[in-house]
Amino acid sequence: MIDLFFLDQSGFAPTLPTGFTWGRRGRRVVVPYEAPQGRRVNVVGAFAPYDPSGPRLVFETRRTAEGRSDAAAHLAFVRRVAGLGEDPTTAPARARPCIVVLDNYSVHHAATVKQAEPALADVGVTFCYLPPYSPELNRIEPVWRQVK
Repeated sequence: MIDLFFLDQSGFAPTLPTGFTWGRRGRRVVVPYEAPQGRRVNVVGAFAPYDPSGPRLVFETRRTAEGRSDAAAHLAFVRRVAGLGEDPTTAPARARPCIVVLDNYSVHHAATVKQAEPALADVGVTFCYLPPYSPELNRIEPVWRQVK
């Protein structure tokens, strides 16, 4: 048995409301304008479709004001998903190997991530990169489609 996670990022932003709507005859309905600036929410998620207890989704949100989703944030999320602490060198080896499937987002190939791969592999966490332009192979993509 292995733990298999499909990891991906997605962004959510509210759309502008329509400027019109249906209302009762003789009553004017006013739709208030609500600006979307500063309300975008970025989400990183890991989907485990073959978990023994049933499919599960682990996710973390990041608002624009909280900073970019960089390599350090990516590694922290991977460690959280894999059940490791902040430092993988002090974490005990996992009982089952963990494979994290990643797309070709630049953060996934950053130098910081490449340097951390051997330490993660020592505790049982490895990365598997999907071929370029193949979102159909990432099992979390349909989950994001349903959420949006």
